[in-house]
Amino acid sequence: MLPIFDGLRDITLASITLRMLLSVLCGGLIGIERAYKRRPAGFRTHILICLGASITTMTSQFLYLNLHYYTDMSRMGAQVVAGIGFIGAGTIIVTRRQRVKGLTTAAGLWTAAIIGLALGAGFYEGGICATVLVLVAEIIFSRIEYRILDHVPEVNLYMEYADKTCLERVLQLFRQHNLTIMDIEITRASGSESHNACAIFSLRLHRKCPISTLINWISATEGVITVAEL
Repeated sequence: MLPIFDGLRDITLASITLRMLLSVLCGGLIGIERAYKRRPAGFRTHILICLGASITTMTSQFLYLNLHYYTDMSRMGAQVVAGIGFIGAGTIIVTRRQRVKGLTTAAGLWTAAIIGLALGAGFYEGGICATVLVLVAEIIFSRIEYRILDHVPEVNLYMEYADKTCLERVLQLFRQHNLTIMDIEITRASGSESHNACAIFSLRLHRKCPISTLINWISATEGVITVAEL
């Protein structure tokens, strides 16, 4: 433990102010990265969650240490850990292309609540270190993840197309570049202009065919309306 924080472990005006300010700072740092990426839970949401969790811990400590209410100090914090799941679940969506989005945001909200609990309890070192590691994971590790995913041997692609001839062109494209089709799911057009025919491909790639290049090839095929990785 850092000795600089030794005088701020007890519930005092100075320690309360520091804990709340650190909660706003740490929650804001995590949230601003999410806001920059246009995620549903951003800057203010993370601040409020982290600050609320911090106040919850401080309230438990105050009731036990100052008012001498003989209760379990961890009970209110445990409710925060369980309750934050409802907010996190609201950020997770399944798109029309059966793609799950929002898992990282939900995990970030949950972690922001834990950081708030740590800061509220006076565990400054843990809260600050956790904030730094979360930012490293979301900013630096995400870039590494994207580079790895660009060379994943197996991918799932969603494609909307105009007619059967277009689908045959795409299948011919796969054969030309020696791509293995492991699975294919086709949904025919409903007859309305708003619902096009679509297909979901499970493909096995090789090193000479990264996913970004493949998507460009498919997009350039006549009759393809849209294509995206799932």
